[in-house]
Amino acid sequence: MSQEALLVMDVQQAVVDRYPDPDYLPRLRKAIDAGRAAGIPVIHVVVGFRPGYPEVSARNKMFGRLASAPAAPAGDDRMTRIHPDVAPEPGDIVVTKRRVSAFAGSDLDMVLRAGGIDRLVLTGIATSGVVLSTLRQAADLDFGLTVLSDGCLDADPEVHRVLTEKVFPQQADVTTAADWAAGATASRGARPDGVPLSEMPAP
Repeated sequence: MSQEALLVMDVQQAVVDRYPDPDYLPRLRKAIDAGRAAGIPVIHVVVGFRPGYPEVSARNKMFGRLASAPAAPAGDDRMTRIHPDVAPEPGDIVVTKRRVSAFAGSDLDMVLRAGGIDRLVLTGIATSGVVLSTLRQAADLDFGLTVLSDGCLDADPEVHRVLTEKVFPQQADVTTAADWAAGATASRGARPDGVPLSEMPAP
């Protein structure tokens, strides 16, 4: 039987602040809650670096500018802190990556293999960034894939549409957060509120 995990990628405070969509986090939270209730592992992926950014090459156009950026004030963890609306709970796993893909510089593959996980459900910010990069690498590693189209967010709505409607379906099943949550809870014998269906009173 296939074992899946829900990946919540780059939903960090500083990232969310750049994507003002008031409906996104509540929608994503419902999917996360449904996954937990159904016993599906929830894995949060964040991008982070050591002080001084020794992992960052000046040749990297996306990350190289970090090396010359002012250091964050002491105690300011907005860059790495997962947004409190979808914060990890006991039992969740947090993985730190060093580049765009969730696999880049992280131990994600080891965590997945150790857990016997062979299917990934992808969500995160941005659709054209971490979701696209992770999907491509995960497909090459032979993981089964599902993308929650409205569980992803991008600054360019047209790019998001093309990826979720034309590109991603070539390598993944694409569905909505609500439809996935409903299927997850039904197949695992639990409601989104965590009450096992077997314990519900007869109608």
